[in-house]
Amino acid sequence: MGMNETLKALADPVRRDILSMLKSGKKSAGEIAEHFNLTGATVSYHLSKLKAADLVAEEKYKNYIYYELNTSVFEEVLTWIYALGGKKE
Repeated sequence: MGMNETLKALADPVRRDILSMLKSGKKSAGEIAEHFNLTGATVSYHLSKLKAADLVAEEKYKNYIYYELNTSVFEEVLTWIYALGGKKE
């Protein structure tokens, strides 16, 4: 995915909260949903947006789907942001 999709995904506060939760490790969709006063469908929507932006990866195990951070995309975003603050030539 491109930078635009990544930044759009990061713009939503619920998605940022999900990403913060995933800093501590993999979580199932159910574990994530427990922390929000949202329908399961709404949480699934946010997870699909994060997945489409490559910010999270999913792993299926039996009847569960576990989500974890994809740190390589964060590194790309940070590199781009740091480059904006670089010296002008």
